[in-house]
Amino acid sequence: MEKTILIVDDEAPIVEMLKFNLQKSGYKTMAAYDGRAGLDLALTKNPDLILLDVMLPKMDGFEVCRKIREADKTVPILMLTAREEEIDKVFGLESGADDYITKPFSVRELMARVKANLRRGAEPAENAIINIDSLEINAGLYEVKKNGVPIELTLREFELLKFLASQPGRIFSREMLLEKVWGYEYFGDVRTVDVTVRRLREKVEDNPAAPERIMTKRGVGYYYNKD
Repeated sequence: MEKTILIVDDEAPIVEMLKFNLQKSGYKTMAAYDGRAGLDLALTKNPDLILLDVMLPKMDGFEVCRKIREADKTVPILMLTAREEEIDKVFGLESGADDYITKPFSVRELMARVKANLRRGAEPAENAIINIDSLEINAGLYEVKKNGVPIELTLREFELLKFLASQPGRIFSREMLLEKVWGYEYFGDVRTVDVTVRRLREKVEDNPAAPERIMTKRGVGYYYNKD
């Protein structure tokens, strides 16, 4: 079945370029040129992936992303930004985006990220349940409970937690996590991993400032503490 990609960008030349390349690769496309129209399409048409610009009329991309995440935790969202400031990239991830790509971007890089995110979303869910300390991770339902209470995670946060918890004590570099969790073999900014780890700690740790589950091995990477 063809995958449908929603493009939300107010620059018509960029929209047309994206539509051309995506359709050439076999994807269906929808387009919106302002935030409110993009939000409406995202919530009513259920696209398989969303390319979301940050600077939009009527409603900016951060707000659109937050509202989409309130209704849908799993649809991949890639934010498009012309900004280089670190805070804007972090803010996009904290709004619920899976990743960002900075304009101007190469078509090859964009298509690689689209393909990786759609591939991960299409992978069949496992039926295993991981019980580790006070967490219950249900891979089939994409559900996490802490002390029996459900925790709301985005798809990428869930996949990162499941991946680390399934191999407690093993240290993974940021580059390896980008490959295994995000599906990026050649592209990707390792800061995406750092922000996602921080957001995950805020949800699963008793004290995010002094984590006991998702640990950092300085200069190496991250691991789930098995002790």
